[in-house]
Amino acid sequence: MRNIKLVLEYDGTDFVGWQSQPNGRNVQDEITSVLDQILQEPITLIGAGRTDSGVHARGQVANFKTNSSLTVSTILNALNGTLSEDIYIHSAEEVDEKFHSRFDAKERLYKYYISLKPTAIGRQYQWFVKYDLNINLMNQVAQQITGEHDFESFTKSEALVPHYRCTIKTSQWTKTPTMLIYEIRANRFLHGMVRALVGTMVDIGRGYIPVSQFQDIMAAKDRRKAGMAVSPAGLFLEEIVY
Repeated sequence: MRNIKLVLEYDGTDFVGWQSQPNGRNVQDEITSVLDQILQEPITLIGAGRTDSGVHARGQVANFKTNSSLTVSTILNALNGTLSEDIYIHSAEEVDEKFHSRFDAKERLYKYYISLKPTAIGRQYQWFVKYDLNINLMNQVAQQITGEHDFESFTKSEALVPHYRCTIKTSQWTKTPTMLIYEIRANRFLHGMVRALVGTMVDIGRGYIPVSQFQDIMAAKDRRKAGMAVSPAGLFLEEIVY
């Protein structure tokens, strides 16, 4: 039994997310369906991260096991020749049979893109904010979440997880002439966590919530205390680190 690792990107605009589900088009099922055809056997595709509806990925990782003798280059070319244009497989390689794309991941990197001016082209890859935002205040908050913390206030209430603690390695905002970019790297993420954090920091950046209140929001462990979940359009899964 061979174990094949894929590194891929996708435009999440027309997907209900990565994960297989009955209520709409998803990335996992689309790739699995093509693999079933190419390899002539039922395939179970495992993804490193479960991106939500409308969220994009530039560095998603997945793996599957197969009895096929097809070369990885043949599999790669067949995938890219058959999949829709909003999914692209960058690489395919044979890895150790024990490799698991989700459980072996050490870090995940997300970026969120905020446009500072309205735009027609590229609007599905960024979120336009019409308010003046104080990036210094937003970075004060971003620094407060580095290290290990409980993020129950920033995940959907129905999230079924053993605990809400995540270790944040990087959390920072940078500014370009037209955009604010948030980068967050962690060992794990909760459902909707990045979008809720960005929404809360935007509220602080526009002066709607004082910086001093952020620790109270964290300690409350109550999703209702944090800011709104911002548009998925600006969120990208950039990299999985092993």
